[in-house]
Amino acid sequence: MLTPVRLGMLTPSSNTTLEPVTAAMLAGLPSVSVHFARFRVTEIALTADALAQFDDRPILAAAELLAHAKVDVIAWNGTSSGWLGFDADQRLCERIQAATGIRTSTSMLALNEILATTGVKRFGLVTPYIDAVQQRIVANYAGLGIACDAERHLRIQDNFAFSEVSADTLTGLIRAVAAEKPDAIGIICTNLRAAPLVAALEAELGLPIYDTIATVVWKSLRLAGIDPALVTGWGRVFGV
Repeated sequence: MLTPVRLGMLTPSSNTTLEPVTAAMLAGLPSVSVHFARFRVTEIALTADALAQFDDRPILAAAELLAHAKVDVIAWNGTSSGWLGFDADQRLCERIQAATGIRTSTSMLALNEILATTGVKRFGLVTPYIDAVQQRIVANYAGLGIACDAERHLRIQDNFAFSEVSADTLTGLIRAVAAEKPDAIGIICTNLRAAPLVAALEAELGLPIYDTIATVVWKSLRLAGIDPALVTGWGRVFGV
């Protein structure tokens, strides 16, 4: 009998996409289960109220509740360090691990590890975010020496509304960015229903597409000692 592996995910309260998509990704791994804890996130902007949603205290409280389930990994399934600065995720991981003793990562740290491993220098971005947030993400990648001049964003601020973006809209955005020939494309938001589109679009476009729901699953499996390549049908990321 296989030893159970439990993955813990920290989830924005208004997100309706990452839970079903994550469960679907892991459906072929019967020994792996995924467990979620929520904290308040309703909008993505650079106002004081919007930024305060990512204060460590409620996130740490949610992580401590996940620890009660004796999960093997706790991951922040969200992209806030894209605009807050990637060091925000580094600090959060250190605090979660100190508080719980459980290995920790995030969607964005996992994505950046993949970009470093695969040598991406020109990174295409697809997001639902407003101009100011997108500009911060582009600037933070420039700080890593990664250019994001190929990008599209939808100028949406309401976090729940991200989940209502259609597959046709997402496909159009991804194709438009791919036409500018980046090394890879990132879908930066864990409430977009893009992950189910990735494998077919990679085959069509000939580019790796890294969805941030997938990146955190990839890293969580690695931290738990499970080969991510066991996840099939969800894109090249699981073969990195």
